[in-house]
Amino acid sequence: MKYEFYPQGVCANKIDIELDGDVIVDVLFHGGCNGNLKAISALIKGKTIDEIAPILEGNTCGFKKTSCADQLVKGLREARSQG
Repeated sequence: MKYEFYPQGVCANKIDIELDGDVIVDVLFHGGCNGNLKAISALIKGKTIDEIAPILEGNTCGFKKTSCADQLVKGLREARSQG
């Protein structure tokens, strides 16, 4: 299943998510810190949402109350609920 998520409060303006059930197949960030976000995408492929959520959820970026990683978890959960 493919899903588009529009994060709030971060530099990335869209996250393309592909899931196979609860398993992350692919994630592509648009905008944001390109190298870091490519690394996050590579590290989470093949893992479940429940495996990566405790690691990424709640991370902040500078003075912001959220981060691209935190928003990704929100997007993954939203995508799962739509599937």
